[in-house]
Amino acid sequence: MKKISILLLLALPLWLAAAEESRTLKGVALPLSLQQDGKNLKLNGMGARTKVVFKVYVAGLYLEKTSSDGLEIAASEQMKRMELFFLRAVDGADVAAAIAGGFEKNAGPALPALKTRMEKFSRLIPDVKKGDRLVFTYRPGAGLEVQAGGKAAGGVEGKDFSDALFKVWLGAEPADKALKTGLLGL
Repeated sequence: MKKISILLLLALPLWLAAAEESRTLKGVALPLSLQQDGKNLKLNGMGARTKVVFKVYVAGLYLEKTSSDGLEIAASEQMKRMELFFLRAVDGADVAAAIAGGFEKNAGPALPALKTRMEKFSRLIPDVKKGDRLVFTYRPGAGLEVQAGGKAAGGVEGKDFSDALFKVWLGAEPADKALKTGLLGL
């Protein structure tokens, strides 16, 4: 019994270190950091998107420099990555329409200049099944890349577009206030 206790005490630091390498929400585990184009991105926060009473997806926000200020994050000139892990099947047109609604609530006077790129972005969003992942990565100077199922689906140019997209989740009128709170690590 004494040997087992000693072994457990010796293994505890390794178990704690492994437990701190990721965070889990609604069964979705996200690493606390990841490498993207040679940069270390840290998990700023994560949360679940709820529509009516249904959990739609778990989102994780990765940044070079973490922050608890949503508007500062959206406007920042740093690599940013939003990952959406779907907990249910959703039609791509519905995902795109929900994001477009967030643009309309948060883009303000920039909205007319974004319309054509919003249409292009909407065409990049496929139908998703439970377990699928959509990833939106902003690269300074290069624009926004959309990934679906681990493959590049296309891109949209302009920092202004990326700023407006991140405001969908982090702006003054987010799609889901609890999700925003989670993404900001609050």
